[in-house]
Amino acid sequence: MKSNIYLIGFMGTGKSTVLNKLAFLTKYNGVDLDDYIEKKEKKSINDIFAEGGEELFRKLETEYLKNVSEKKEYIVSCGGGTVLRSENVDIMKDNGTVVLLRATPKTIYERVKDTTNRPLLNGNMNEEYIAGMLKKREEFYLSAADIVIDTDDMQVSDICREILEKIKKNS
Repeated sequence: MKSNIYLIGFMGTGKSTVLNKLAFLTKYNGVDLDDYIEKKEKKSINDIFAEGGEELFRKLETEYLKNVSEKKEYIVSCGGGTVLRSENVDIMKDNGTVVLLRATPKTIYERVKDTTNRPLLNGNMNEEYIAGMLKKREEFYLSAADIVIDTDDMQVSDICREILEKIKKNS
């Protein structure tokens, strides 16, 4: 098995939830990249976006992804747009297995509709907007992924079991 596991996918596909359970099962360290950025920068993702826009955030994301990827036996939950930079995809592929978690726009909407910490959805919290963003990002997600898991109607333990089985089969 490669050293690290990177969870990618659109917001609301279950990355943070799966991260916690998978870290527990594997005894790997778990890092939510967005939380890590907030801790290191001492400000929220919303504040980073407000101050420097998406470009500043993506720059920080790459910097901290590199930092975390130097470590071994880590599970990293990446932000929904991490795969938009090819440099980030290279970092993940060089250091681990990239697992894409997917869900339908309806499922994603149901999971995120009551949150306010999603800068790219603020003011656009609806299935149609989510579907449009998913369509724009789909090729990035699929080209980065070593493993793809559809999380609609799945329990977290089943998602984790499927991830570990597929990693074992691929190694």
